[in-house]
Amino acid sequence: MASQGEDDLQASTTEGFKVGEKKTVEEYAKLDQNDESLNRWKASLGISSSPAIHVDPKDQRRCVIKSLALEVEGRSDITIDLTAPGSVEALKSKPFTIKEGAKFRMKANFVVQHDVLSGLKYLQVTKRKGIRVAKNEEMIGSFAPNTQEKPVYEKKFEPDEAPTGMLARGHYEAASKFADDDGHEYLKFEWSFDITKEWK
Repeated sequence: MASQGEDDLQASTTEGFKVGEKKTVEEYAKLDQNDESLNRWKASLGISSSPAIHVDPKDQRRCVIKSLALEVEGRSDITIDLTAPGSVEALKSKPFTIKEGAKFRMKANFVVQHDVLSGLKYLQVTKRKGIRVAKNEEMIGSFAPNTQEKPVYEKKFEPDEAPTGMLARGHYEAASKFADDDGHEYLKFEWSFDITKEWK
């Protein structure tokens, strides 16, 4: 994805911040079991006694992005099943259409497996005619492995509004990735969209 520029998709950093010591799910579950506030924090991560599920025992990724969707007010979601062969590669050549001024947001369904996922974030750089027009970074959060009680996580991103006017209409290209605090990349892809006067 060098065409979008590797530096563009780097997460912002906070000076002096260090990622904490890694612990397994079992270690977190046993940690200070009588501490009420810590137990609330563990529950917010999804750490529970329910058995963890695994997407594929051979798949060592901690996070598997299952689908992406474009949610538009008053219209059916446009959902991309990322488990389908060739779906990621097809994103760039099959642009989404967004009507100017439309309110929309993206959402992702994902599974966490093997261990606690710390600081999952989404990064996106948008370009028009090769010039960067936007860079977005959204913190998704930290999660325990999915369980039989909660087999998938869904994250709805912050709402956005498509620009309006003749100068805003046209074709845009974007590069996106999902990564965690440790710098592990779970999905990196290029895609495109068209801002149009009317829905097509």
